[in-house]
Amino acid sequence: MGFDREPGVGQNEVGGIEVCAFDNRGMGRSSVPTKKSDYTTRIMAKDAIALLDHLRWKKAHVFGHSMGAMIACKLVAMVPDRILSLALLNVTGGGFECFPKLDRKTLSIAIRFLKAKTPEQRAAVDLDTHYSEEYLEEYVGSNTRRAILYQEYVKGITTSVMQANYGFDGQINACWTHKMAQTETELIRSSGFHVSVIHGRQDVIAEINHARRLAEKLQPVARMVELHGGHLVSHERKEEVNQALLDLIKASEMKMSLHDWNNFPKKSSGGSSRTIIEGETNIILVKLHFYLLYLFSLFMMVIKYGRSALQRLKPARIGASLT
Repeated sequence: MGFDREPGVGQNEVGGIEVCAFDNRGMGRSSVPTKKSDYTTRIMAKDAIALLDHLRWKKAHVFGHSMGAMIACKLVAMVPDRILSLALLNVTGGGFECFPKLDRKTLSIAIRFLKAKTPEQRAAVDLDTHYSEEYLEEYVGSNTRRAILYQEYVKGITTSVMQANYGFDGQINACWTHKMAQTETELIRSSGFHVSVIHGRQDVIAEINHARRLAEKLQPVARMVELHGGHLVSHERKEEVNQALLDLIKASEMKMSLHDWNNFPKKSSGGSSRTIIEGETNIILVKLHFYLLYLFSLFMMVIKYGRSALQRLKPARIGASLT
């Protein structure tokens, strides 16, 4: 988050942007509640507002990534008068939109993730989850990025310890239960600040189609920025993402007209009806996709508990017959 601080409170004489990056509940050094009900995007948005109050920031440029972008949507809908601009990176609308695209690669990642018990196993699957394959296989000197990042990930996981189960389950619950009401979306659209939706085309976690639909719902205040990269497109395309964020902040400061900021093509009435039909078709396909993933999850659970049951069974020794 960037800021507009209360007068006289540690003003930055050099200029520039002061940034506050923090761990949401359930992660890092933040508290880890044990109840799933303590994890929702609305509750986490309240955490962020409390942090704004603590820092005495009257207003801020709000930037959220993945689940953080869902939280950012709730935050700006709750206190739109404190928002200078909004950037949503690799975002979805929550619920069934959190499920990845169903193909061989994502199924392989899901199975490896469920089996990962060590920092080494978790690091290997995280790399394929976070980055595009092209980025990982590029050489930096004599090593591929995959080899370099693998060592960094293993070290990071080993040093910080893997996320607590309560935190992981709670944050999954927050994503699954996240939903933006139409009134909240309308509030963001009508509040007058600029919005940038930034997404990697190769993201296997958050499908880009969900981000496009959200950006379309936020017209005329949103600009869609699509880049080559995975879920951590901000790592793969640092310069492009930083430039997109600077463009957003500059547009906010210069009070650029939303007409000039918006990069969506204008629609005719015929195009509008076509979009509605396409949107309904997409919803049906996404729900079918969710149903297939649900069946796959049940199948994995059956395998998991079946193995556990077999391991608990002990072979019975049968003696020779007395007759």
